[in-house]
Amino acid sequence: MPYTPIVATLGYVLSPDRKRVLMIHRNARAHDHHLGKYNGLGGKLEADEDVLAGMRREIREEAAIECTALTLRGTISWPGFGKHGEDWLGFLFLVTAYEGTPLTHNAEGALEWVDRDRLLDLPLWEGDRHFLPLVFDDDERPFHGVMPYRDGRMLSWSFSR
Repeated sequence: MPYTPIVATLGYVLSPDRKRVLMIHRNARAHDHHLGKYNGLGGKLEADEDVLAGMRREIREEAAIECTALTLRGTISWPGFGKHGEDWLGFLFLVTAYEGTPLTHNAEGALEWVDRDRLLDLPLWEGDRHFLPLVFDDDERPFHGVMPYRDGRMLSWSFSR
C-alpha cells in the first residue's frame, strides 16, 4: 500500500538573542490530541502551497509574526501518529529571524518563550526528546528520520544525515 501521509510543517522560532524558543502550550481545547503538551508552531500544508510557504503561513496564523530567515533542519515520517492512527510527514524548520511581536496566546493555547536549555524538561511528545537536539545542533546537514507511533506511543526512532 502506498504511503500517503498528512504533510505538515513544524517550526521553532528563536528569540533575537537565540537563547529562547517560542513554544505553544496546547492548553486551550479540551479535545486536543496534543492537550497539555508543548510544541513548536506549525500545521498541515495546504494543497496550493510549498512547504516553505506553508511554514510561513502557519507561523503567521499562530503567532502573528513574519519569518524573514528560516532553515529546513530536517524531515520526519511519523507513521501512526495521528489521533486515529494517520501517518504524518513533517518538515522541521528553525526560524532565526522574524518581524513583528509574537502573540501571547491563540486558539490552541499559550505562546511562551522557553529557555533552550529547558526544552527537554517540558511536557512534550516522547519522540520530541529524540529529534529536538538535531533541530538546534551545529551540523548544517538536514536530518531525515522515521518515528513510528502506535496508540499515542513512540515505537522507535532512526535518522540519517
